[in-house]
Amino acid sequence: MRSKYFICPVNDLGANVLSGLECEPNPAFLPHTYTLPHLFFLPEGTTFSLTFEPMQFHAVILSTFASLIAPFGGFFASGLKRTFKIKDFGDSIPGHGGMTDRMDCQFIMGFFAFIYYQTFVAQHKLNYGNVMELAITGLTLEEQMELVRGLSKYLENQGVFGPEVVASLDRALLARR
Repeated sequence: MRSKYFICPVNDLGANVLSGLECEPNPAFLPHTYTLPHLFFLPEGTTFSLTFEPMQFHAVILSTFASLIAPFGGFFASGLKRTFKIKDFGDSIPGHGGMTDRMDCQFIMGFFAFIYYQTFVAQHKLNYGNVMELAITGLTLEEQMELVRGLSKYLENQGVFGPEVVASLDRALLARR
């Protein structure tokens, strides 16, 4: 976490540790002080605080999942093989049941890591323009034209557009049909 090379997004595939990458780090990589609530068995006024990077907590969660839950991917794969009455998923590594048998726990771990990252670590930089673009591109052409017509009427009622602008827009939209 102390090296920008490991926490900054890389846009140049030629970047390396010595490239001197600079970025605004995700808050998960910045130290934060957490004050624990008062514990009932301690004397009044006793407080504890811990300072660490949230990514360290995320790493504990991911490693706990990896060591306790992900190995069950092997059990799942074995059950799947028994269901279809096959010995293994391939023969790319002789005597080892194929590459898929080597990676079965990785499927569960990869899925969990992706969901965990998207939910708790990733920064989603949404702005008004992105949301509007997403909403408008999801509409059909007819719905988009109805939206423009409705907005022009609204802006006319607000005094932003004159009746001639609205009439001109209506003529242009009718010509598109």
